[in-house]
Amino acid sequence: MRTRENRVTQIIAHLFCGFIALCAILPFILLITSSITDEAWATQNGYSFFPGELSLEAYKYIGVQWDMIGRAYFMTLIVTVIGTTVSVLITTLFAYGISQTNIPGMRTVNFLLIFTMLFNGGLVATYYMYVHYLSIKDTIWALLIPSLLLNAFNVILVKNYISYSIPGALKEAATIDGASEFKIFAKIIMPLSLPIIATIGLMTGLSYWNDWQNGLYYLSGRGGAHLNTIQIILNNINENIQVLQQNASQAQAIGANTSQLPSTTIRMAIAALGILPILVLYPFFQRYFVKGITLGGVKE
Repeated sequence: MRTRENRVTQIIAHLFCGFIALCAILPFILLITSSITDEAWATQNGYSFFPGELSLEAYKYIGVQWDMIGRAYFMTLIVTVIGTTVSVLITTLFAYGISQTNIPGMRTVNFLLIFTMLFNGGLVATYYMYVHYLSIKDTIWALLIPSLLLNAFNVILVKNYISYSIPGALKEAATIDGASEFKIFAKIIMPLSLPIIATIGLMTGLSYWNDWQNGLYYLSGRGGAHLNTIQIILNNINENIQVLQQNASQAQAIGANTSQLPSTTIRMAIAALGILPILVLYPFFQRYFVKGITLGGVKE
């Protein structure tokens, strides 16, 4: 029954959700408008949703530097696709294993998994192990393995989803019919776990796409420059705009004045290009994201 109090509560809830949505959307709009603002106008007046002078100079510089930025874009795609695929596979296999309560030692494995969420070896110890024992420095493994390949929180989400959302009778029936554990995992667990797989896939993909710390720690200036991703390039530009100026020989060849490089708006332009694939893909994963988080967070 719709009472006056219910209607008031519904209106307040809608206004609150609308306010939160605006807080999430407005930064993206400001990012895009800033990227098409004239550099001099932006320096003098600051960022604005309604720029006084429009300019595509930042995107022209990106076009001139497309050899470097395009290669970084391609590396970002490769790292994100490979890293997300391998991470989801490892996470799902791990979660399915520890969801088997009839196997001895699983309580200890669960405890050790949660322990890693509270304590870790720190940056120095992990850096020493990755560089001196695994020799991943200046290789593509430096962008795939450290900190991103396996996440304990994702494992717990998948484990809870498998334990409390997939009936155990299905596995028992498959076992009676002679199905192996691998066949049960591939034919029953994976298809029925699609919402949580899409959820952790989206979160892991975002982590790989936005990561720049692995490049900062494990890629050197010369040996690993060919592996730079778009986020690493953006971070380099934020630290030192000279990165583009030193690679502006092509711009000079076509007559562009590199002394007037749009340092402010070009950051916004590269960031806008960087988030474009995420904005396109996110609506397709949203319905799985809500269902996966809801069911994966159920404790019992």
